[in-house]
Amino acid sequence: MLANELYNRLDEDFDIKNIRDDWSFMDFNSYIVPTFKSKYMGLILDNSHNIEKVYTATFPDKEIIERILDTNVFDLLLFSHHAMGYRGNAEGFPFYNIPLAYLEEMKKRRISFYMLHAPLDRNGEYSTSVSLAKALNLEVVDEFCQYDNIKVGVICKTSFKSVLDFSDHVGKVIGHDIKLRNYGESDIRNGKIAIAAGGGSYPFVATELADLGINVYLTGFTKPLQYFEPTMEFHKIVKDNQINVIGATHYSTEKYACISMVDYFEKLGICAAFLEGKYFLEDL
Repeated sequence: MLANELYNRLDEDFDIKNIRDDWSFMDFNSYIVPTFKSKYMGLILDNSHNIEKVYTATFPDKEIIERILDTNVFDLLLFSHHAMGYRGNAEGFPFYNIPLAYLEEMKKRRISFYMLHAPLDRNGEYSTSVSLAKALNLEVVDEFCQYDNIKVGVICKTSFKSVLDFSDHVGKVIGHDIKLRNYGESDIRNGKIAIAAGGGSYPFVATELADLGINVYLTGFTKPLQYFEPTMEFHKIVKDNQINVIGATHYSTEKYACISMVDYFEKLGICAAFLEGKYFLEDL
């Protein structure tokens, strides 16, 4: 498929012209296309004329890029949910820039890079929270958690009665240790739980959950950080309102959207595959 045709299709299908994002903290070197420096979404590296295959990933980690480069293939698109790699450093800024040596090699191999952060968070067929709910076999009945005029969280019905049983189910699906903070009653109120994949530990989210009467909340990053006051305030609000919080890491709650994007690309007639990345329990 012609690369520009694919980029334009992604731009249109995910409505990037009407969504805002911010990656202004990136290193904007000469490899990055000028349009990304103003829009902070969509095409980052324009190295291909034709796209023969797409690899999807949650973060463009060094290990992910190395895996692609080791195949010695050309004319590829790396599609990622984020614009930067993730190291899960709970004591400081967790994102890092793709090294210049990797960018140079991607240019030689005609490997382009396209990312959708806020557009893929926005609730929809391939979105992060909806895809996580599907993986957990939950029925989405409503949405919540609005920022920058898009909603990124979902309210789901569940047949589980107890918070502990639901937490065990999450752990089995996710496939690694998770963290349950028992801040409220042990029964799931009204058979409903809330999900906001990724880094959903913000005060406005906790306040909305309290207003909705939800007492079980699943998100990715849940660690209270002394140097980042919003996470501390989030935990104060959920404690005060007896809302149980389940943390399952930033990576693992968002990866299902990138898995679902394989289906999106294959429907366009392009061979695609998901590259499994790394989760960090430090998020919890």
